[in-house]
Amino acid sequence: MEIISGHPSSPRKIKYFGKGSEFAIIYFKNIILTVLTFGIYYPWAKVEILKYHYQSSELDDSRFQFHATGMEVFRGFIKIYLILVILYAYLFFGLQTQNDFIISIAIGAFYLFFIIIIPFAIHGAVRYRASRSSWKGIYFKYIGSKREIFSIYLKGIILTTLTLGLYGPWLQVELRKYVLQNLRFGNVSFDFKGKGGSLLWINVKLILLFYITLGIYSFWYYKNLWTFFIDNTTIKQNDEELKLRFHMSVSDVFELLVINFILIFFTLGLATPWVTVRTLNFFFRFSEIDGYLDTNAITQVSYDDYDDAAGDDFLDFLDFDLL
Repeated sequence: MEIISGHPSSPRKIKYFGKGSEFAIIYFKNIILTVLTFGIYYPWAKVEILKYHYQSSELDDSRFQFHATGMEVFRGFIKIYLILVILYAYLFFGLQTQNDFIISIAIGAFYLFFIIIIPFAIHGAVRYRASRSSWKGIYFKYIGSKREIFSIYLKGIILTTLTLGLYGPWLQVELRKYVLQNLRFGNVSFDFKGKGGSLLWINVKLILLFYITLGIYSFWYYKNLWTFFIDNTTIKQNDEELKLRFHMSVSDVFELLVINFILIFFTLGLATPWVTVRTLNFFFRFSEIDGYLDTNAITQVSYDDYDDAAGDDFLDFLDFDLL
């Protein structure tokens, strides 16, 4: 191995060893148990799936671990669904009054809740996932604040509305930047260098080229989008900034998406576990850390024992997963 300034020059990679056959057993067992328990088993199913993917991921011959419990996630679901029951009950009451003013208030409160809760859900979800994720006994930690992320979100929502959606990419970038800048892995920190204008241009090109290429440009779009998010993510250790790199081609994207579609379509969804594993393998295979990450120098600074999974559960309700 070539040595540069006392460090190995080969980039670090996180390897993924998940197998479709293994994951299929977990996946279908969870579906059966969730159906038989009328959804009550879902929190335990979610945790089991996350644990499998974490434990199938390896850095320097050591696997990642996910330490959440089904009961923690279940308590979070109870909180979320109690709030939703109250909201739906109030909305139903408002509609039954046939009073336009009360109906307007009920509908406004219903939608306002979903708009306002999102930054708090992101904050809680990232903090919970981080506190339950470790490698070699070293835990992740999220140090962001609810007030700061809500301020970023509120400003972004207002500007996105006033610009008829044009500010959306900047809002997306600002939220990602805030979360990563406040994420720690022991004494290692993160950042995001992407610009809203670059993300907007990626989206604009899709709008301009999708129809005239009969959808074929979609493969270039996904390549550009995934590269944007991964290549602009940085890792900082001992004042040295390292970058993530995503080395895949359009043909690789074509192979992933087309084969995934064929597998899902012709098996009526039964191939979902294999598609999930194929997709994770794809991202891990083409991603690497550009520079020398001294894994032996990663040490635990402090630990945040945060067991409130309500934010994570709410994002799950919105079909928005952090994984």
